Amino acid sequence: MKKAVEAKRDVFPTEIRLAAEELSVVAVKQEEHKPSTLIFLAPSKSLLHILDKIGPTMAVMRQDVQRNIERLEKMYLIDPSLYSSLGEILKREMDDGTARKRESCSRAILWLTRSLNFSLALLEFLEKESEWSLEQIVEESYKSTLKPWHGWISSAAYKVALKLIPEKEVLSSILMGDDDEQECNSLKDDIQMLVSLLRPLLDEINALLRKFRLDRIKST
Repeated sequence: MKKAVEAKRDVFPTEIRLAAEELSVVAVKQEEHKPSTLIFLAPSKSLLHILDKIGPTMAVMRQDVQRNIERLEKMYLIDPSLYSSLGEILKREMDDGTARKRESCSRAILWLTRSLNFSLALLEFLEKESEWSLEQIVEESYKSTLKPWHGWISSAAYKVALKLIPEKEVLSSILMGDDDEQECNSLKDDIQMLVSLLRPLLDEINALLRKFRLDRIKST
């Protein structure tokens, strides 16, 4: 039975498992304590893909994530060798005095990191707090990650989105991908795998943002 479930998971991988597998492949190339631009973009793009599947409910967040991905990719493609490290991008903009400007890549890195922090918190609550409603999970994830840095405009947009979030079962179905009959335990295993890969990466990037004193920037 266990082999049958594992074989089924290989044929119908969840959205979470796909994200974890992609991250694990690119993470092999990362130098220790030097967060890679491409590795950082991998979970960012996976988040974008999941937001697409959720639909218009998360439209504001999706637009923000996509805009920041495009900005960071554009910088990387200017000189892939020089900008292969997030630290190099942050250092370059700090030296130029542009890091805190609205359209800087440093801000793109900051807000992508915060979006991933939110996603990580959401996944952890989804896996651990089985009795919570999805609204409660999103609310607690937002409070601990994005809310301290949102101004009134961003907070107002979040409140609208909160009223439109799908049912917990709908989100689980989205995350489970093409196999609606997949066991819940398989999804939990995949969440645990992704969290184990994503947390150390985000810890390093959050530390990098603190190093350059960019971690306290707020939005409007």
